[in-house]
Amino acid sequence: MAHESAGLARAFDDLAAYMNACILGQPAFVELLLIAVLADGHLLVEGAPGLAKTKAIKALARAIDLSDQRIQFTPDLLPSDLTGTDIYRPEDGTFRFQKGPLFHNFILADEINRAPAKVQSALLEAMAERQVTVGGKTYRLDDLFMVMATQNPIEQEGTYPLPEAQLDRFLLHVRIDFPDIAAEREILRLVRGEARGVAPDFGPPLPQEVVFAARRAVAAVHMAEPVEEYLLQMVQATRHPELYGADLEGLVSFGASPRGTIALDRCARAHAWRRKRDYVVPEDVQAVLKPVLRHRVLMTFEAEADGVTSDDFIDLLIARVPVG
Repeated sequence: MAHESAGLARAFDDLAAYMNACILGQPAFVELLLIAVLADGHLLVEGAPGLAKTKAIKALARAIDLSDQRIQFTPDLLPSDLTGTDIYRPEDGTFRFQKGPLFHNFILADEINRAPAKVQSALLEAMAERQVTVGGKTYRLDDLFMVMATQNPIEQEGTYPLPEAQLDRFLLHVRIDFPDIAAEREILRLVRGEARGVAPDFGPPLPQEVVFAARRAVAAVHMAEPVEEYLLQMVQATRHPELYGADLEGLVSFGASPRGTIALDRCARAHAWRRKRDYVVPEDVQAVLKPVLRHRVLMTFEAEADGVTSDDFIDLLIARVPVG
């Protein structure tokens, strides 16, 4: 069993190396994308245009034997543009269901916050239940199904804020920053054709069963009771921050939900597994705290007015919640 897990770990190491060769200067984003795959969850990515968000999902789809689909979200999008619709067949007077783009394995929902509420509702059903409902009939989506949604932090005009229930369905909320100057130099040389070597080639795509086997290996990673207690205390601290300092009182209007606890557990195990450990340490929990909780912790108006972000709040919790 250990030999099988080692083989799976090598496969994901090769996958990470391939992704980092395709997407220069974003190793943290690549790692969180792989954690989302291993933890079987959806990803909300926030970053300026031109940071290879679309390229990332396409590279991942090339490396794993699956299909991908990009959907550009716009204000005039309809739910049927995602789910598909019943098409009338005049030759026999019947209706036939024509599948929409959600019937792929990896979905890139570009600028998700530009779509209206009914479209968000249709996507929420797909994310939460792995199914779509059209004309009173329910259609199952593939077992390997993942949504990577993007938001542009620059333009807010004409956008629809995502409802809290939908935000909670995202396993991770990742923020991508600009690459450093060395990575940007490599990007420039690659575009000019001056970069050394050839374009990365992953070889034969990984079968989907490798992903499912890796998920089983991640689920088997051991979490000792003291680490589990630390994880639970971290989530509880988002709901009752005043227990860790009078200055934290009044910063949070809503803490993380139990779904956040489950997400933290799964992502901490995936983080440990990626580091070749069969057990979780507190540092694994801390490493994934921000992407798991930043969209699940709602700051009060007063906190926002003072410039305190959810990331700042999580940093305070890491410093104050005792380990063990």
